[in-house]
Amino acid sequence: MRAVWLKEFGGPEVLVAGEAPEPVAGPGQALVEVAFANITFVETQFRAGGFGPFKAELPVIPGNGVGGVVTAVGPGAGEDLVGRRVIGSTGGSGGYAERAAVDATGLIEVPDGLELDAAVALLADGRTATMMLRAAGVRPGERVLVEAAAGGVGTLLVQLARAAGAKVVAAAGGPRKLELARDLGADVTVDYREPGWAEQVRQAAGGLDVVFDGVGGDIGRSAFELLGRGGRMLSYGLAGGSWVNVPEEAAAERGVRLVRPQFGPEELRAFTESALAEAVAGRLRPVIGQRFPLERAADAHAAIQSRATVGKTLLVVR
Repeated sequence: MRAVWLKEFGGPEVLVAGEAPEPVAGPGQALVEVAFANITFVETQFRAGGFGPFKAELPVIPGNGVGGVVTAVGPGAGEDLVGRRVIGSTGGSGGYAERAAVDATGLIEVPDGLELDAAVALLADGRTATMMLRAAGVRPGERVLVEAAAGGVGTLLVQLARAAGAKVVAAAGGPRKLELARDLGADVTVDYREPGWAEQVRQAAGGLDVVFDGVGGDIGRSAFELLGRGGRMLSYGLAGGSWVNVPEEAAAERGVRLVRPQFGPEELRAFTESALAEAVAGRLRPVIGQRFPLERAADAHAAIQSRATVGKTLLVVR
């Protein structure tokens, strides 16, 4: 079968398309005929140097999220899965391929009325966005800043926070991304590549109640300084290259709570299912900004690293 191999850590060019052995569904597993593979920023970090939550020995087929149709199941997996449209996690590897063997208990059936590519776009990002919104406890009238507002998670947070009744301030880099945030319902947009962006936020919103930090580094720290007493800050990404450095003591002095969501597997699954249901109802729109054929996984990684992408990036396998 066709697949993309990672045989050494490095730049996007180390992702090379080639042939791979056919996977077999083992006990408790399902074999998925992959139509779309999800790409996350974390996967680009793993490819660059083995960083992140994934642990694998090279050579490896990368890819943690897939969507497709179940074609076979292993012992104990349940024959009723065969023929169903599903999304699910591979456990960190094997997703950039025509077929993947995955844990059957972790699969989520794609509801009727939702396209498979939209479901794959919501697999990781929908879970993260709904989890973050729940953990923050956003209330009507609160002032919410979404960093990286044109990214996969950010575009969803803008919509969810707006639906919760918040005044949404979207921070992103460049006119194209700011226009997308406005289209999704942001009340205020600022370009955080410009000097004085934080002061623009202060003048427009008069301080913040919640910060969703998807960038980290200096931008995340500047956003923290905009929070008033009783504010909450949640970090979900480090697009800027490092996590935000806010000591607990500094947060306590300002009366700000650093929220670090902790949920179990069933709750995380429920967050993904909630995002899918919202999309079916037309209340949540995943933005798929880029699609690359499987063989061009290297180009997809390069686009993500260049900050040229908006929304979700998918590999189209078939």
